[in-house]
Amino acid sequence: MSNELEKSGELDLQAILKKAEQQTDFPDVPLDEFTPPTYEEWKEACITLLKGAPFEKKMYTKTYEGITFDPMYFRKDTEDILPKGEFPGMGDYLRGAQPSGYVGRPWGIAQSCDETSPKENNELLRHEQEKGSTVYNIRLDKATLAARDVRKAETPGDEGVSLTTLDDVHTLLEGLKLDKYPLYIYAGATALPMLALAVGALKSSGTDLKQLKGFVGANPLGALVEEGELPASLDKLYDEMAEAAKWAKENAPGLATVFVRSDVFSRGGANDVQEAAYALAMAVAYLRALMDRGLTIDEAAKQIVFGFSMGANFFLQIAKLRALRPLWAQIVEAFGGSQEARRMHIHAKPALFFKTVYDPYVNMLRNTTEIFSGVVGGIDSFESSPFDEPIRKGDEFSRRIARNVQIILQEEFGLLQPIDPAGGSWAVETLTKQMKEKIWEEFQKIEAKGGILKALQEGYPQDEIASVLSARFKAAETRKDRIVGNNMYPNMTETLLDPRPEDVEEIKQQRKAEVESYLADIDEQFKEEKLAELSSAKAGVTEAAVAAACAGATIEELAEALHGGNKGEEQVKAIEPHRWSERFEALRKLTEGFKAEHDDNVKIFLANMGPIPQHKARADFTTGFLQVGAFEVLGNNGFQTVEEAALAAKESGADAVVICSTDATYPEIVPALAPKLHEVLPKATVFLAGAAPQDMLETYNQAGIDEYIHVRANCYQILQLLQKKKGMIA
Repeated sequence: MSNELEKSGELDLQAILKKAEQQTDFPDVPLDEFTPPTYEEWKEACITLLKGAPFEKKMYTKTYEGITFDPMYFRKDTEDILPKGEFPGMGDYLRGAQPSGYVGRPWGIAQSCDETSPKENNELLRHEQEKGSTVYNIRLDKATLAARDVRKAETPGDEGVSLTTLDDVHTLLEGLKLDKYPLYIYAGATALPMLALAVGALKSSGTDLKQLKGFVGANPLGALVEEGELPASLDKLYDEMAEAAKWAKENAPGLATVFVRSDVFSRGGANDVQEAAYALAMAVAYLRALMDRGLTIDEAAKQIVFGFSMGANFFLQIAKLRALRPLWAQIVEAFGGSQEARRMHIHAKPALFFKTVYDPYVNMLRNTTEIFSGVVGGIDSFESSPFDEPIRKGDEFSRRIARNVQIILQEEFGLLQPIDPAGGSWAVETLTKQMKEKIWEEFQKIEAKGGILKALQEGYPQDEIASVLSARFKAAETRKDRIVGNNMYPNMTETLLDPRPEDVEEIKQQRKAEVESYLADIDEQFKEEKLAELSSAKAGVTEAAVAAACAGATIEELAEALHGGNKGEEQVKAIEPHRWSERFEALRKLTEGFKAEHDDNVKIFLANMGPIPQHKARADFTTGFLQVGAFEVLGNNGFQTVEEAALAAKESGADAVVICSTDATYPEIVPALAPKLHEVLPKATVFLAGAAPQDMLETYNQAGIDEYIHVRANCYQILQLLQKKKGMIA
């Protein structure tokens, strides 16, 4: 019976939809009763609602990129920049890289697979594909990225899969549908050792290399600024980049070998202009290096895939991607590239900088907005990070949530349908123009210094990013930037997620046994011959590397033969990775550690004066302010006299007291209560909730107010002060 009802309901719905599609005559609905307000009228209404707060300060939002968001955008102001004569997939690709957008060609769902064991990572890759991923995205551990034998690695599998031999890579890639789904591998400073192992493994399994898509990509300048040095000279690495590119052009035309990854800048705290401009500058350096080594501009440009981080400012992320495509097209055109060569391939992922350890489930929301902005901006593929990324490797739950966000956006939210959904938006078009101008200006500064390498050696990008990072930390300290669950709205009942640390020694022994079992059957003399051929090869270097890999050479032996003992000469100041919440996380962990060790905590007594309506607003604000440090806040329903408040404060034995009431009552309460609090609790810090009026500041200070807690106060410094007084900080 229920099936019949369902079928009946479905038929009724289809009939309704069919009837709706056939209707073409719609009644005219006059809107004469509504009078369109003018901007001046709207502004006056806003000023009234702001109750004296300055309109220009409250309604205009400044960003770290030096761009100010207007409260409202108008067609008359954007008429000249609207892309009226441009279409997606054409011109400078402002409106998208493909004429049909995602219709018929959805963006790639590229969930990162980072299991330590090649076998387990292979299982994860296949599982991800079965559950909806459309890209095999493999993350390598640090040792593999550095082309280091796992037997010498300190922490194998720390950030991804551990690979040393051809057998490892064969196990990793076995059974993957590489004729159908792209393969993504970021290979570090040089792609050749990893490419040789991958090609050798695929050849042995009979894979048609011409069907390969995706990239096995190098980013030597990114590795340089991440580590501060390189395993070989940049010229040598450029030689290897060119050899890999030439091989791919002839043997695997769908495979790119350069991956311009911007996350080293993003994780350092860079703003979106800096991230984009420095990534473009790296790509230009690679174009020049490849062309100097015999590739045409079209061949060189085709080898480059870009990877960007999607940050917290939703509209700027859309504008950033829309600005980058025409800028790259302009650059490639200046080199003489064809229309097709100017097309930019963009892979993106949520910015790790904006993810938190405390209240990590909020990361799901952050990731979702960042995916959304990337899709609207026109990405080609997206890697949705698990919400627990800052804490540990993902598990089945966190990976499923991350993957399904993209699937929901595609299948249920209908984001495959609109082509250039931001096109024509007065706000987004304006922001895109501003981003283009600022990115280009910053890019030109790098070029004027002689290119990205010389700029890095000078320390210019590092200093510029450090300045933005400092501003971000300052804004977090004063809670101008609100980090939910960290510097605002902390969850005091939260239990941190288990980091699930891997048994490093067990992994070392297991991986060592796997590698040595494979190498036991290797003909050492033959291997050494092939490595010698690789070392002396002047042409066909990639094929020589593949032959050495098939002969049993490890990734480290391949790298050593390729580099020829050539050590890296270039050194720059590395950009350290950060997260915007890290200082508050460290502060809170310090409190929790002290509490666990000493069974004690910073105790804050709220001297709430008067009835509840009189003190509640500031008491609630103060409680949230101080709980950011995981302190114990002692609340109450208020006191009628200063004597009652002082006595209760004394009995609490608190480390600090906060007087909470109203500006109107403070002139009477503070001079009477503050001295009594210092008398009954001589070592306590006395705070006043709220900012003191200028004419009362001296009076309150003389009465004994040590600090003030208000919306502009430096939360971090105040909490750290209390920790120091408690002895948590030496």
